[in-house]
Formats: sequence, structure tokens, C-alpha cells
Amino acid sequence: MYKILKRTPLNPTVTRIEVYAPRVAAKVEPGQFVILRVDAEGERIPLTVADCDRSRGAVTLIFQIVGATTKKLDMLAEGDCICDLVGPLGRPTELGGLKKVAVVGGGVGCAIALPVAKKLCALGAEVHSVVGFRNKDLVILEDEFRAASKEFRLMTDDGSAGEKGLVTAALESLIEAGNRYDEVIAIGPLVMMKFVCKLTEKYGIKTVVSMNPIMIDGTGMCGGCRLTVGGEMKFACVDGPDFDGHKVDFDEAIERGRMYAEFERKAYDEQCNLFNKQAEKQA
Repeated sequence: MYKILKRTPLNPTVTRIEVYAPRVAAKVEPGQFVILRVDAEGERIPLTVADCDRSRGAVTLIFQIVGATTKKLDMLAEGDCICDLVGPLGRPTELGGLKKVAVVGGGVGCAIALPVAKKLCALGAEVHSVVGFRNKDLVILEDEFRAASKEFRLMTDDGSAGEKGLVTAALESLIEAGNRYDEVIAIGPLVMMKFVCKLTEKYGIKTVVSMNPIMIDGTGMCGGCRLTVGGEMKFACVDGPDFDGHKVDFDEAIERGRMYAEFERKAYDEQCNLFNKQAEKQA
């Protein structure tokens, strides 16, 4: 059992939890993930580790409430325990030798982008971060990104926080200003990563993307995270989750991701109804 040490809601649909998992904390690196089960009868889900404190044996997980399991996980309080937690899994993000990097995060993908930005900063690289959200109420981790970045741009669709516009506009303005990046690392919704890659391809900048959003099982057995990279079939969970963004077939990945949306919504609604019935009985 893995005890929740701290729980913090970041916005109405995103929650941060700190979990006591010393063996994972001792070895995890940016870009890697864990697989957890909330209870003995629950499904397994992969979550990327957002941070770790090796001295305290704690790992930080940030998740968005989209289905039944994340809803159950969000119902746990500080002091409660998660049944199973296994990791670290996946290949760490390769950061060695990079001197100047643009880190682009979108939505809850910023939870995965932040440890990358922090590690790059610790390695002495110059980090420029661009993060995007729909509106000010959904902004997360702004202070943490500012602390790890020499240059920071916050974008919102409606202009309610930071600048109005897309992350691609902010990234292009940085490139046009004369910044020469060794690499761009983009983590967020598939559509966002697709258009970041289209932009950087125009400028000839190597771009790495995290295909974490399409992972399901996390072990390569279910095949749900198949994607085409450079004409070859890969699995996001075992071959990645990081890939050369200019070689990823995003249209295929986006179409596959849509296949599970209706199932997730139905499972979420059923879980909410169950919680409501339990609350009524207790009342």
C-alpha cells in the first residue's frame, strides 16, 4: 500500500498528490511513469511522475479527472493508501548535452513538462518555457515553470491570463527573435504537439514529443498505444514515451485517441452515480 502524503487540487479537474513510494523515488527520472491501481478491483492506469523527493521517498503525481479510475483516485484523502504502484517505467527523456531548449507544455501536459524543465535547469541549460491553457481558471504550475526558466511565456485561448493566443505563436516569436534552440520538447494534447512539430520542422529544429496521452496499459500488452513513427510501428509505453516529433503520424494517433472518449465518459458517469448513491446512504 502506498500512502498519500499530500493532496492539492490545482484546478477544478486537475489534482496533485504526493505518494510515499521510496523505491520509485530513488530511481525515477523525468519522462518516466508509474502504473497504479486505486484498489484491489480497480483498473491499472499509467501516470507520469511530475516530481520526486528522494530524501523523503516521495513521488508527485498530477492527474486530470477524465474517467472512473481518476475519479476514484481524486476521492482519496491525505492518509489514504493506493493499492498498487509500480515503476519507474518507460525511457527517461534524453537531456544530456543540450545547452538551450524550448519546453512547450499544454494543459495537464505541463505536469510532464515541468520535471523536464527543472532537470534541464539543474544541468545548466538555458530553458525557455511556453505553456498554454484554455483560460485562467485552468492554469497550473506557473510559479514552478517561472523558477526553472530564463524565459517564460503563458498563453491562454481567451487572454484571461498571460497573452492571448496559441503556444505555437509564442514559440515562433521566440525563434524569430533570434533564439537558436538545440531542441524543442513539446508535451500536451496531440493536436498541440502536431502543430508545434509543423512549426519547428519549418525552422529545422529537432523536436521531441511525449506520447504519454495515448498510453493505456503501460506494459505493451494491450496495443492501445500503437503509433507510427517514421513508417514503423512503435508502442508509446515501451518504446517511448518520447519520440522524434517530426516522424510521428499524429493524425493516426489522434483518431485512435477518439476511440476511447465515449467509454471514458460512460465509466466516469457510472462512477459518479455510484459515489452519489453511497453519499445518500451515509446521509
